[in-house]
Amino acid sequence: MTETDDQQQYFVGTVKAIFFENPENLFKIFTIKIKKTNTDWDASDIVITGSFGQIEEEEEYKFVGHLVDHPKYGKQFQAETYHHSRPSGRKELVSFFSGEEFPGVGKKTAEKIVDKLGNNAIDKIMHDPTALDFLKLGKEKTQKVVDQISNSNQAEQALFQLNNYGFGSVLAARIYQKYGPQTLDKITEDPYKLVLEIRGIGFKRADELARQLGIAEDDPRRIKGALVQIVTNAVNESGDSYVEQEQLLRKSVQTLSSRNTGNDLPEKIVDCLKELVNDGSVIVENGKVYDKNIYDSEWSIASALKMINGSFKGIEWKDRDYSKYLKQVQTQFKVEYDDSQQKAIKQALSNPVFLLTGGPGTGKTTIINGIVAMYSELNNATLDPSSEDYAIALAAPTGRAAKHMGETTGLPAMTIHRLLGLTGTADDEYAEPTLDCKLLIIDEMSMVDTRLFKILISAVQPGTQVVLVGDRDQLPSVGPGQIFADMISSGVFSSTILTDIHRVDDNSTIIQLAHDINEGIVKEEVFQNQADRSFFSSSSRNVPDVISQIIQKSLIKKYNIADVQILAPMYRGTAGIDNLNQTIQNVVNPMTQKRKEVSIGNVHYRIKDKVVYLVNSPEDNVFNGEIGMIVGIILAKENTDKVDKIVIDFDGNEVTLDRKDWTNIALAYCTSIHKAQGSEFEIVILPLVNEESRMLRRNLLYTAITRSKKSLVMLGDRSAFERAIKDKSSERNTTLKERLANVFKKEIPATGKEVATNQANQTVISDETKIDDTLKETDDRLTLSKIMSNSIDPMIGMEGVTPHSFMKSK
Repeated sequence: MTETDDQQQYFVGTVKAIFFENPENLFKIFTIKIKKTNTDWDASDIVITGSFGQIEEEEEYKFVGHLVDHPKYGKQFQAETYHHSRPSGRKELVSFFSGEEFPGVGKKTAEKIVDKLGNNAIDKIMHDPTALDFLKLGKEKTQKVVDQISNSNQAEQALFQLNNYGFGSVLAARIYQKYGPQTLDKITEDPYKLVLEIRGIGFKRADELARQLGIAEDDPRRIKGALVQIVTNAVNESGDSYVEQEQLLRKSVQTLSSRNTGNDLPEKIVDCLKELVNDGSVIVENGKVYDKNIYDSEWSIASALKMINGSFKGIEWKDRDYSKYLKQVQTQFKVEYDDSQQKAIKQALSNPVFLLTGGPGTGKTTIINGIVAMYSELNNATLDPSSEDYAIALAAPTGRAAKHMGETTGLPAMTIHRLLGLTGTADDEYAEPTLDCKLLIIDEMSMVDTRLFKILISAVQPGTQVVLVGDRDQLPSVGPGQIFADMISSGVFSSTILTDIHRVDDNSTIIQLAHDINEGIVKEEVFQNQADRSFFSSSSRNVPDVISQIIQKSLIKKYNIADVQILAPMYRGTAGIDNLNQTIQNVVNPMTQKRKEVSIGNVHYRIKDKVVYLVNSPEDNVFNGEIGMIVGIILAKENTDKVDKIVIDFDGNEVTLDRKDWTNIALAYCTSIHKAQGSEFEIVILPLVNEESRMLRRNLLYTAITRSKKSLVMLGDRSAFERAIKDKSSERNTTLKERLANVFKKEIPATGKEVATNQANQTVISDETKIDDTLKETDDRLTLSKIMSNSIDPMIGMEGVTPHSFMKSK
C-alpha cells in the first residue's frame, strides 16, 4: 500500500530560481517560496532537488517527497513526485485561462470556460478537447489552448505515473528522456521494451510493471521480452556470439515461471521465438540463437574484409631496393631484425590484411616501426602528419594504449573511437564513418569486440592496407566476440606469430614468467623471490594489510603512486577492488582537516586521489580506462553554478566534472585486470585468492603479469595461482571463423575441436524445418530444436509437472 500525498511530506510553492538542471537526466536544483506544507519547516523558502520535466520559474507546484539532511548544504527537500498546483477556485481559474500562456483568451472568455466547465475545467479539457467547442474560437485557437494545457502537464503526468508504478525519480526521468510525450503509451503498449531500451531496468522490474498493467502471465509480450533479454544478457555476460537453443529454453522456463505460467509454457516459448525470428528481432541458425546486432556484425566484418582483400593492388618493388630500405630502417631505429621479424614486415607490406601476434618482449612495437618506415619508403609517402599527403592512421582501443603507441612510433596515435568520431554511446551502433587513410594499424587488437570492429572495418575504403597487432593470449574483449583470435585461427589472412623473446633485461624474469604461464608451466620458481618479482602467501582477509605495507614501502623508496598499480579480478570481497581502493586511499591520501573531500554514495574523493575514467568522452579527449589524478575540488558554495566540481589531470589534459558526472569515474589505486589492458606500470601488485575461483583463468593471470614493466608483487593463495596457470580458458562461442570461411570460400583449419560447417545460410524456422539433425528420432529428450520441428511432444514425460517443479529440480 502506498502513501497518499497527504500522508507523505509535501511542499506547495512558487519556483523562485532554478540554479542547476541537467537536460540528460532531468535532474534539477531550485528554490521555492513556500505557500503550504505539512512539515515543521519554518523558513519561507526551501531548496528542492530531484528529476523533473518542465519546471518554470514563477509557476506554482506541489512537491511530494521527504526532507533530507545534506552533509554539505544542510536540509533540502528531495521530491519524488510533483505536479502543477492547479488553480482550484473560480477566481484562480479565470486568472489562469486569461494569462499570458493563452494568447487570445481574455477575461470574458475565461469566465465563460469556468462557468461552463466548472472547477474541473482543466481535467475536462485534457480528457475531451471538444469541451471548448461551445466558445466557437475557431479550430486553430482552440487547439492552441488544448496543446498548452497538454504540454504543460505531459512530463509531470508521466513522471508522476511512473513513480506510482514503482520507478524511482532517476529511472522515471531516464524513461521519459527516451520516450518523451509518448512515455505512458509506450510502456503500456509493451513494458518489456524497457528491458532492452532503458539502462538499469531488468526483466523482473518490467514484469512487475506488466503485472500492474494487467498483462497476463502467458502474454506473448512477456515471453518475447524474456527471450530477447536472455539472449542479450547471455552474449554480453559471456562474450559469446549466440546462445544454444537448449540453454535458451531452460533459462526461459526458469525466468518465466516466476508468475505461475501454465504447463504449456515450452510450446508458447517456441511460438514466440518463431515470431521473434520472423520479425527479425533474433536470428536462429544451426541450433544457435543470436542477438541480431552480433549476427549482422559478424557477416558485415567478413564482407568488409573480403572487399579490402579484393581491392588491394599491391606494392611493386625490386628486392634490391627493398633490402636497401630495410638496412636504412634498421640503422634509423638501431635494431637488427631477425628472420621472423623481416618476414613479418614483408608480409605486412605485401598483403591487404596482416595479423601480428606475440607475447611481451617479442618485438611487436619494433616491427610496427619497421612497417611504417618501409611503407613510407616504398610508397614515397610522407611521414609528416601535418602534410596533406600523410596517409597512415595508428589507433588502439584505449587512451593509454594509444598514447603508448604514439610514444614508441613517434607518430600520432589515437583511440579507435576518436579515429572514427564515435561517442561511446548507444548511438554508435548506427554510425557509418569512413576512413581515408591508405595504411591502418591497430594495436591491442585482443581488446576490440565484435560491435566496434564491425564499425571500424566497415569504415575502411578500397585499396587500404590493414595491419592488426596484439597478443591473442591475453584476455578477450569485454564485449562479445574474440575477433583477433578468430581471424588468426581462421587461416584466411597472412599472419605472423612471434615466439622469440627479444626484450629481456639482464635481471628481468617477468617476461619469461609470463611466457611460462602462457604455456601452462607450473614451476617452483614461480613462488620464489627474484630480483624483479616476489610472492607473499596470504589469506584473503590479510591481503589489504599486506598490500598496505607494500605500498608504504614503495612510497618510502620514492615511487610515485601513479607508477604503482594493484590489479584484482573481482570487485567484491575483502581482497576485491572496492575494498582495496578504500584501504589504499587511506594509506596514500588520508583525510586531514585542511584537505577537501566530496562524496558520492560510499566513495570519497580527495585532491591527489588516483582515479580511472569509465566512459568515452571524445569532446573532453578522455576515454574509458584512462587514469588521472584529482588536482582540484570546487565546492558548490565556491562557484556561481552552485554545484560541486572535481578537476582531474589526465596526463596534462585537465577535465572538470560536475557532480552529475561523478559516476563516470572511480578510485584507481586498484583496478580490474580488464581495465589495465593496453597499459603498463612500473610496479604491479597482483592479489589472487581462492574466493575468486570462477575468475581464475590462465589468460587473466597472463594479462595481469604482462602489465608490469619493472617489478611484480604477487600475493594470496598459492593454490589460486596454480589453478589459474593450469586452467586454460575455453574459447568463446563465436562464428566469425565460419563467416570468413563462407565469404572467402576457404576451409577452417582443424583445431582439435569439431570443425564447424562452412555453410552459414540463415535457417528459416517453420513447422516443416528440422533444425537439429544430430539427435536420433528414437531419442525422446526434450530439445528446443525438436519442439520447433514438431518432431516431439514438448510435454513428453512431464505430465503433472509444473514450471515450479522444473525450477526445484535445478
